[in-house]
Amino acid sequence: MLKTALRPSPITPSVDFYGKGVQHGHLRLPYSRDDSAWGSVMIPICVIANGEGPTALLTGANHGDEYEGPAALFELAQTLDPAEVKGRIIIVPALNYPAFRAGTRTSPIDRGNLNRSFPGRPDGTVTEKIADYVTRHLIPLADIVLDFHSGGRTLDFLPYAAAHELPDKTQESRCFDAVAAFAAPYSMKMLEIDAVGMLDTTVEEMGKVFVTTELGGAGTASAKSIDIARRGTINLLRHAGILAGSPVAAPSRWLDMPSSDCFTFAEDDGLVAFVRDLGDAVTVGETIARVYPIGKTGLAPVDYRASMSGLLAARHVPGLIKAGDCLSVIATVTENT
Repeated sequence: MLKTALRPSPITPSVDFYGKGVQHGHLRLPYSRDDSAWGSVMIPICVIANGEGPTALLTGANHGDEYEGPAALFELAQTLDPAEVKGRIIIVPALNYPAFRAGTRTSPIDRGNLNRSFPGRPDGTVTEKIADYVTRHLIPLADIVLDFHSGGRTLDFLPYAAAHELPDKTQESRCFDAVAAFAAPYSMKMLEIDAVGMLDTTVEEMGKVFVTTELGGAGTASAKSIDIARRGTINLLRHAGILAGSPVAAPSRWLDMPSSDCFTFAEDDGLVAFVRDLGDAVTVGETIARVYPIGKTGLAPVDYRASMSGLLAARHVPGLIKAGDCLSVIATVTENT
């Protein structure tokens, strides 16, 4: 069977990825719409390069309602000194820019969830075109990729950096070494509900070092969570040899998500009332939360119980929940550092 060559990406960068110094520009994606016949989506990008060395790709707002990464990356794009760089840093603070502008998880243009759209298509939807450009033009430039996430508007997490178990144990070790260097308050061996279409999977399949995070959420970013993102990024760049010096060590509790028992999903609509907070220890069978029917008083709540023992690592926000929503995530503690 003859393979059809992929079309060129419609995205045009205004930066030179092989230039030196600091460049601020855009990835311009043509997007014809009612209010702009020859309009474009303008995705901010920064390239900081100096001398020979590895390349780090730093991305935020893969989901548009997650703000810790963008807050740290917009700041670092402004403040990093190219004279201190050995190699190259590519910063895309708001990867799904239409979703970021709208404050939504998915794109308001095509409802695309960018982190379920990889490797993308150059002739697909706006979201698929962004994914394709990242896959074919940005990831190949990178030695290490840091993709920031948090809980967005519907989840709140303990602040952790994470990597995944991989078939290539040498690559896996390099990823977890990078997680350790990030030095978030928690470090996670992460299990995905469904890894198909994720940036994570695409980067890992290319043999690169990949680190992700979940740094809080609840539709906002705190001073503490932004500081974790900022310090962690600097640590990772030092670990990669792009910035001078050693990562600044900080205590981190190593967590594991060993099976699907980590996840609890609501089977009822109603008001969710948690009886355990983030970071609390829970034991198997213990009630995590109660979901109260809200149509009438006097109706008994439904108790949701832990399927395993560990720490409450994530919880649903806001107060109302729907059947099918992720109610909680439990992780086990493997070690303290």
